[in-house]
Amino acid sequence: MVGKLNLLCALTALVGTCASSMSGIEQRVRRTTINPRGLAKREDTKPSLLYPAYNLSVPVDHFHNDSLYEPHSSESFNLRYWFDATYYKPGGPVIVLQSGETSGVGRLGFLQKGLLHQLAVATGGIGVVLEHRYYGTSMPTLDLSTESLRFLTTDQALADEAYFAKNVVFEGLEQYNLTAPHTAYFGYGGSYAGAFVAFLRKLYPDVFWGTISSSGVTEAIWDYWAYYEPIRVYGEPTCISYAQKIINMVDNLLIKVNTTETTTELKTAFGLPNVTYDDDFAATLSWTTVGTWQGRNWDPELNDPSFDEFCGNITSGVVEYSETTELVGTVQDLLKKGGYESEVSTLTTPLLNWIGWMGNTTISNCEGSQDRCYGSHNSTYYAQDSLDDDWRSWPYQYCTQWGYLQTGSGVPADQLPLISRMVDLEFSTIVCREAFNISQPANVTAINKYGGFNISYPRFAIVDGEQDPWRPACPSASPFNSTAVNRTSTVSEPFMLIEGGVHHWDENGLFPNQTVDVPPNFLPPPPVRDTQAHLISIVQEWYQEWQQAKINGEL
Repeated sequence: MVGKLNLLCALTALVGTCASSMSGIEQRVRRTTINPRGLAKREDTKPSLLYPAYNLSVPVDHFHNDSLYEPHSSESFNLRYWFDATYYKPGGPVIVLQSGETSGVGRLGFLQKGLLHQLAVATGGIGVVLEHRYYGTSMPTLDLSTESLRFLTTDQALADEAYFAKNVVFEGLEQYNLTAPHTAYFGYGGSYAGAFVAFLRKLYPDVFWGTISSSGVTEAIWDYWAYYEPIRVYGEPTCISYAQKIINMVDNLLIKVNTTETTTELKTAFGLPNVTYDDDFAATLSWTTVGTWQGRNWDPELNDPSFDEFCGNITSGVVEYSETTELVGTVQDLLKKGGYESEVSTLTTPLLNWIGWMGNTTISNCEGSQDRCYGSHNSTYYAQDSLDDDWRSWPYQYCTQWGYLQTGSGVPADQLPLISRMVDLEFSTIVCREAFNISQPANVTAINKYGGFNISYPRFAIVDGEQDPWRPACPSASPFNSTAVNRTSTVSEPFMLIEGGVHHWDENGLFPNQTVDVPPNFLPPPPVRDTQAHLISIVQEWYQEWQQAKINGEL
């Protein structure tokens, strides 16, 4: 067979938990996280054994004049961080990697290898991983109730990082003043954290001398149907065509035909007869298949091959799963009822292989009822708000400020979507209503006021992936969004697009003995190597500018 993978475990590698032990709701939440995969996957030497955790006491509430945070708090909480001063030379900079919407533990590998490590070596600096409030152990409140989450905004977290830079004392380096602006500070982050450091440079220019935004989603978008556009454009054409037609067939059956008999026939064929809600069923077909594109990575040990394996299955031309041969009649009946009678001969094998793929990679991993594994409708679950329910943090952020609801319903009517149109705003906001009693769209203006697609500031670098599904929300969104415009790359404001790249491919790296310098299988691939080398030279130049400014008494 063309590849079998515990897909749900791969999708939730970020939290180190096999999806078969997670509820459908939590799987959905992890799936909508901008960084759905862990990037510190290897066990070369566990980074947590090399880098002890430290805490800095920071204010819970930085903005006592803003009514958004009422009732205000005068409390403080422990913001967790890790650092590596192995390469530090007196006078060197501090490079802070913002962890973003996950525990910082998953980012510790970047202290060992990748661009953060390379920058520390090249500048004689200190590498830092800084955890975001309300993730990991950096909890400002005693629970995650909606009231307690009022302090979870990007603005408050940005103020945390500025406070950190102005107040931190690194253990073992107490003899040095390593706070800003006495020391040069550079910010770095990918995805949500990439947008974060873009805003950090603009809001706190006297604290952070320069920042690098990798796949930074600087434009908050409520209905983010365009997530699937790079997949549609760059995916293997036959695979994309089959996926669109089969999903359209599913929609025709669920939305247009919409009879109990046909819906039951459809769900049963896919092995999901006991998924109660049609939208849950339709969503499951999508996020376990084409939704795995984001997990593609240049590093074989981090790469999720699910998308390529799925495409290999549905385009193989032969039935890959013998157990599906008994469904030939059913599949052909569904294709006819779903509007594809003229393409039955073409689509029967792809559909059988899709069903086989789902059975082997997804359904076989379900423990408990199918509603538990794939359902999103559970008011009791959403009501849980202890610190153990840390899945609540990112949904609160996207329900209140960021959006990024990856719908099929938003796709233009004259275009076949890659995911079901039943995945609409009503379905995607169940968590907003049930967990937080939020029924209005997110206030994306609170984010886009910082510049959105057109954000710009001296000593601010932008690097994106050409094939990244988050590209339509990044400054390099053109041509996927006409509001974004291409820029001229300069030393002050580098603008780079990694050819063939997906999600912040510049961030991770290899140990020297893991690199491959023999064509055509270079590791890292040339576009990644070139991007990392260029960013290193730019930060070195920025650092020289800082040193000169300090000599001139400008700091």
